[in-house]
Amino acid sequence: MDRTEVIAGVAGDLNAAEKAVDEAIIRATTLVQSMIGARTALSISPVAAAGSQAKAMEAIAALSAAREAVVACHAELEKDHRRLGYGVYAAGILNKPDEWDNRPMGRKADHLRVA
Repeated sequence: MDRTEVIAGVAGDLNAAEKAVDEAIIRATTLVQSMIGARTALSISPVAAAGSQAKAMEAIAALSAAREAVVACHAELEKDHRRLGYGVYAAGILNKPDEWDNRPMGRKADHLRVA
């Protein structure tokens, strides 16, 4: 394998990992929605399913942390790639930001500035 094939393999695996975590988040949030809908349809008290629903939400929080780690890995791989002198490599979705946005998430009004 030449350098380009190796780099393309890592980029493909990174893209697949990002997609897998996003898909897991989608499925976990759908589970919570389904649990709430089922409880409502069966006229079951929210107290009765509080424990299982809390565990599902813990899973979503853990998946969110996993997503942040994969995105951070992406940023570090990008730095490593450039540091090693391989230039710019783009794979997967190509409308990526030029710079990583490290601002904390919050209300949009917190990030607006008057030009």
